[in-house]
This record gives sequence, C-alpha cells and structure tokens, in this order.
Amino acid sequence: MKQLDDFYIKQEEPIKEIFLALRNIILKQDKDITHVLKYGMPFFCYKGKMFCYLWIHKKSGQPYIGIVEGKHFEESFLIQEKRSRMKIMMLDVKEDLPLEQIELVIQKAVNLYKSGIIKV
Repeated sequence: MKQLDDFYIKQEEPIKEIFLALRNIILKQDKDITHVLKYGMPFFCYKGKMFCYLWIHKKSGQPYIGIVEGKHFEESFLIQEKRSRMKIMMLDVKEDLPLEQIELVIQKAVNLYKSGIIKV
C-alpha cells in the first residue's frame, strides 16, 4: 500500500487534491471495489478485474479517469482518442468535479461486471 500512497503524495496540486477526491468517490461506489497500483498508476478493480484508473493526459496535462471497457459507453463527455477499448473522462483543474457524471460512469462500469457483460 505504501507505493500506492506514494503515488498520491508525489502529485502536485491541484492534481493531487483531484486524485485524492476521485479515489474516495470511486471507492465508495461499491463494497467490492479495490484499489491497486499497476503500471505505475492507481487502478480500481471490481472483484479483481480492472475497470478504471487515474492518470494525467500527456498533451494537455489534465487529470482524467480512464474507463477500461469504455467501448461500451456512449456518453459524449468520454473521449476515445486512438484507443480501441478504453475511453477517458478529462477533468478541468479549474472547475469543480462533475460528481454526477463521475458517479454515473463508475456505476455504469461496475454494472458491466455485475451484469455479466464483462466476466469476473
């Protein structure tokens, strides 16, 4: 857990604050969500299957939530870029977090696993 905590500690403000808030928002969505460090970034898993992660966009420097099975989503605020499977939700560091959109996307992602669309 130390490496995971270190990831957050090493981030600069305001991204650090955003990532810490996102961690809390995501973890409270379901009791079966766990939090791990993979590939140097914080991933969130549902019953051991990775479903989303936090990262910083290389070109814009903006933090984002990556949705592993984003191809199943049609929300206009999710961006695919050159990814075949994943989509991302960019977050503006100058704005309040769009809590309703975040919770909607996390619940929808978890429901892909709960419903069996994605095997656990």
